[in-house]
Amino acid sequence: MSGERIDNVLALDAARFPLERDGGLCPPMDLSLRAGDFVLVEVGEMDRGTAIADACSGLLPLGSGAARFQGRNWTAMPPGYADAMRGRIGRTFAEDPWLEHLSVRDNVLLAQLHHTRADAAALAERAARLARRFGLPGLPVGRPHQLSADDLRRAALVRAFLGEPAMLLLESPVRGLFAELGEALVNTIGQARDRGAAVLWLTVNPILWADASLPVSRRYRLIGGALVASRRQAA
Repeated sequence: MSGERIDNVLALDAARFPLERDGGLCPPMDLSLRAGDFVLVEVGEMDRGTAIADACSGLLPLGSGAARFQGRNWTAMPPGYADAMRGRIGRTFAEDPWLEHLSVRDNVLLAQLHHTRADAAALAERAARLARRFGLPGLPVGRPHQLSADDLRRAALVRAFLGEPAMLLLESPVRGLFAELGEALVNTIGQARDRGAAVLWLTVNPILWADASLPVSRRYRLIGGALVASRRQAA
């Protein structure tokens, strides 16, 4: 197991995967998140952040090393089992994959309805409460193209946090809305951590990365394709 602890929610163990469009592999990357961890990574370009998030969720093949979620190696899982495990991950995407033939409401609920047996009405009510927390009047019923980019970002946060995920992968989750959404987002992250979720926030914003008010466990920068720990770590 190369030293991986079974209580890690996420473990990248000398993992090498493409960070650039030319297919070159990053240096061996080691990263572990235990229950309740909140790790903030400045990635420079969000394409790189998306690659890290894809590797963490078993969607990007590794050239070498291992990526494990809740102690299980993604490459050793049958496809159906891996898909079910991804149902335990909440994620915001740099480029949100909204299905235009569905309402935003149905987009938000889709993963939970697919991966769980949750009652649809109860799930919609929980989503509506999250929507109001993130500044929406309720769960949007219009199609994605009918909403503003800012409201789609709010809806994406609802989708990510719905269902009490074991891990949250957040790719630039607020993008210009930190003044409006920062407090609600940090509080919601805190509640998720209290439940045992591990949180990986990937940002291209060096000012946000250095914000001492964010209650992170560890900070890293992606430098030359390698994760470099900050010398100044928050408690």
